[in-house]
Amino acid sequence: MTTMSDSPLWILGFEFEAEDANARDIAAMGYGGGVPMGGDLGQAPNGSPVSLLIHAVKDPVGANLDRVQVIKGRLDEDGDTNERVYDVEWAGDRGPEPNGRVPAIGSTVDVEALTYDDTIGSAELSTVWVDPDFDPDERAFYYV
Repeated sequence: MTTMSDSPLWILGFEFEAEDANARDIAAMGYGGGVPMGGDLGQAPNGSPVSLLIHAVKDPVGANLDRVQVIKGRLDEDGDTNERVYDVEWAGDRGPEPNGRVPAIGSTVDVEALTYDDTIGSAELSTVWVDPDFDPDERAFYYV
């Protein structure tokens, strides 16, 4: 699979399942069952929630990844845009706190030496995220 460094692959669909994030050719899996970032997804079949197939890889000369976040935007009744940030995948043994946010992984930055090491984080993160607040009658946008 070919991906751009520091540029996640994400595909929007209705029927991705958790094991799809482990597909050997995740791009083919995604494009076969959804629309790529920037695309428009049609009406939800039978009210099925939106699911995103996400694969992020660190830049080869950059630091490890802490987490993947999905930003969902929607229009409210007044036509105003509202956005919500979801932590959807993360490195390490952390988990979401009661507020739904995952705590920071930490830092290996040596400010005086202007260096860091990759002893924390992950070189890649993959997941399938299903929108827990999906409303089939609501127009929404997503980005990773």
